[in-house]
Amino acid sequence: MARIVVSGTMVRYPMAGMVQWFLGWVGGFHQLGHDVVFVEKATWPDSCFDPTTGTTGSDCSYGLRTVASVLGRHGLDGRWCYVDESGRYHGMSRSEVADAFASADVFLDLEWGDWREESATSGLRVFIDGEPGWFQIKLELQSDPDPPTYDVYYTVGLNIGTDRSPAPTAGIEWRHTHSPVLISDYPDHPASPDGAYVTIMNWRSHNELEYLGTTYGQKDVEFARFMTLPRLVEAPFTLAVAGAPPRDELRAHGWSLTDPHRVTSSIASFKRFLRGSRGYFSVAKNVRVETNAGWFSDTAGYSLATGRPVILQENGFSDHLPTGLGLFAVMDAEGAAAAVRSIEGDYPAHAVAARRIAEEHLDSRVVLGRLLDDLGIV
Repeated sequence: MARIVVSGTMVRYPMAGMVQWFLGWVGGFHQLGHDVVFVEKATWPDSCFDPTTGTTGSDCSYGLRTVASVLGRHGLDGRWCYVDESGRYHGMSRSEVADAFASADVFLDLEWGDWREESATSGLRVFIDGEPGWFQIKLELQSDPDPPTYDVYYTVGLNIGTDRSPAPTAGIEWRHTHSPVLISDYPDHPASPDGAYVTIMNWRSHNELEYLGTTYGQKDVEFARFMTLPRLVEAPFTLAVAGAPPRDELRAHGWSLTDPHRVTSSIASFKRFLRGSRGYFSVAKNVRVETNAGWFSDTAGYSLATGRPVILQENGFSDHLPTGLGLFAVMDAEGAAAAVRSIEGDYPAHAVAARRIAEEHLDSRVVLGRLLDDLGIV
């Protein structure tokens, strides 16, 4: 059994998609029988989002309750700490956190440098990049005189640092991993014949980046390729989109819109939305498409786990996952429409294949077992 300290952002942004991504790592290591601690700290003032009010401020009580509840349900009660902007420790004490770092076989940083002083006493220090393409370009462009350093670097962009991707590497040797999916939390669930193909997304997560004369954008750029999709097939499409999308234009093209904060306010509501769907569709961020990053959405992974076929915009992920049955890599609305027609032509076969892909390729026990083997951690 190894001791593993994982850093992330759950308290400050306690929405289901974010919490579920970090939980895939923390809960996944716990499922494998390791001693896991989750840590988080405020790195700037007024950074806690409260979905009940839609405001961001210094009050982190909603996020603290959420993390305590979620981790408690996964056998990690008392195995977490949040350091607020005043330096106060919530959950584990300062001395308990120091002991966890000092005895850790691995410190897995899913942020970037928040715990550099504490992790200096740990064994392996490992960074995980969850924004492939965008993150490497940001590193290439920044001029930090004292960047955090790690023993090993991973990215969930499986083409980053290979000849399949033109993305810069910022001088780092990138290893690769899928985002882990806690499929035990998402049992196979029969789909309703009248369910919609659903999407959960932010219209624009980051500002545009310019690198070597090319501008790299977000999902808003790529969605234009798929705007007409609902008009090309009989199946309904429901979009839970945050940000500032062109709602009137989307409705005019046949997209049904639903409140994204209602869908993602809790893991329970997130699960209900996926279970009530017929399948999952999503575009990729423009920066991932242009860099052929090889990224696969963990939300799409949870949809596969419930037995929902997935249609995802190609950005190189088909180099690493089987497509054509249960999972489709598409480039435009016409390709997505063809995928829908294929799925509806033999839905049971596609549903079975979807679950199998999640089990064989994305299950946290598989993904994290391989990562620990790669690190030489037993």
